[in-house]
Amino acid sequence: MGTLWFTASYLACLAQRRIRALVKDETGALSLEWIVIAVLLVAAATAAGAFFTGAISHEAGKLP
Repeated sequence: MGTLWFTASYLACLAQRRIRALVKDETGALSLEWIVIAVLLVAAATAAGAFFTGAISHEAGKLP
């Protein structure tokens, strides 16, 4: 869960900096495509984390 949280918070911070640059009309602003990619990456990481957590819990239940 720590790695998932770190990845999500890093991407959120990165998106916040890029959006702030976009609002202030600075160079290097984040385009809509990159925002969509970041959202998809966070969603995929969340889904993978939930899947792996469930799979590990299921297999751990089989241990004696």
